[in-house]
Amino acid sequence: MLQSTSNGAAQSSGVRDGQITAVTCVNCGCRLERPEESVFWVHFGRGAGRDARGCRVGCTEAEHDAGGRPLLAA
Repeated sequence: MLQSTSNGAAQSSGVRDGQITAVTCVNCGCRLERPEESVFWVHFGRGAGRDARGCRVGCTEAEHDAGGRPLLAA
């Protein structure tokens, strides 16, 4: 039996050049995900200022646009 991937969880892919691909941060290359009912992308596995690999990167807690660019607070 095939399981549905549409479970209402975070989205982790986008479209680039007509292809479905992972969305990654332009600053550090980490994978981004879009939480349910959000228009922004965030670092996958983030927590306590660290990314999923455990590295400290300045954009970990920032929201990102669909192109992977961090959005800075004004």
